[in-house]
Amino acid sequence: MKFGNIKLYNDRPSVIAEAGVNHNCNLKLAKKYIDYAKLAGADAVKFQTYKADKIVSENSPAYWDLSKEKTKSQYLLFKKYDKFNFSDYSKLYSYCKKKKITFMSTLFDVESIDKYNRFLQVYKISSSDINNIPLLRKISQKKKSVLISTGASSLKEIDFALKILKLPKNKICIMHCVLNYPTKDVDANLDFIKRLRLRYPGYLIGYSDHTIPDDNLTSLLVAYQNGAQIIEKHFTHNKKLLGNDHYHAMDKNNLINFFSLIKKINLLKKIKNNRIGQKKSIIYARRSIYFKNTLSKGSRIRSKDIIAKRPALGISVKEWDTVLKKNIRVNVQPGDLLKKSMLEK
Repeated sequence: MKFGNIKLYNDRPSVIAEAGVNHNCNLKLAKKYIDYAKLAGADAVKFQTYKADKIVSENSPAYWDLSKEKTKSQYLLFKKYDKFNFSDYSKLYSYCKKKKITFMSTLFDVESIDKYNRFLQVYKISSSDINNIPLLRKISQKKKSVLISTGASSLKEIDFALKILKLPKNKICIMHCVLNYPTKDVDANLDFIKRLRLRYPGYLIGYSDHTIPDDNLTSLLVAYQNGAQIIEKHFTHNKKLLGNDHYHAMDKNNLINFFSLIKKINLLKKIKNNRIGQKKSIIYARRSIYFKNTLSKGSRIRSKDIIAKRPALGISVKEWDTVLKKNIRVNVQPGDLLKKSMLEK
């Protein structure tokens, strides 16, 4: 199964490494992000394509954590990172094809949609554009798969966006998201993913994460366990860097750990006939019936004459009531194992 050109799995989420503009408009570094994402096992690497003049006015205050990203103006921040042009993204697209990883980029203006359409099988709509009618309509015209983030949205706003998109349910993935950079764990609201699944049957449900990651990406694990099939998380080559999206991003080691943890969880949950793998334990940890008294041939077995001991090499202790009051056909000593051949027919 695929969503656009993103592979879907039965035993793990599809993961988009959101490189965004963490490459600082350095093409060589942007290609490194593609390498790191591929190495870590991501299904796609996603960039952001924008020009500051087209998405924000010069008087737009910041809404992020200023202790991490000190730029107080949206315009100045976006102006800093809008240096890539069509030729740069074309090279990144080609490099992704070479590395066999899906290329994606979030487009923030209507004009870019026709321009970059040939690079994209899946469109990503930012939470900030969930009510952007011109952008939604233009993307809808392409009839391709769409990921739509829902940070800061109401259910009515989600319904509104779906109505504008006018796409089949199987072409839309509704991404739970919290539009805070970073998102505090207490505000992640990951159980809301379950509510989205109930309210929007037939749609794919995903998660776009902005929490501060731990080594195993626990937030992504919980999101997956709650039903998120596609997950995106900001991606960096150095989490110690201040500014932009490094401070709430995962790195390749986080993602490798995450997939290892998913693999281990799947092994732990795997349904199988456990008795097959526990044959030795069944024999050596369970009990058979042994004699604890000396008995002569022809004697009748009484409860006081036998004891249940490991290993289970003879008659099982579950036959305790069956052997009582039966006669033995041989002489026995304390510690002898009771075998069927010792019993008179």
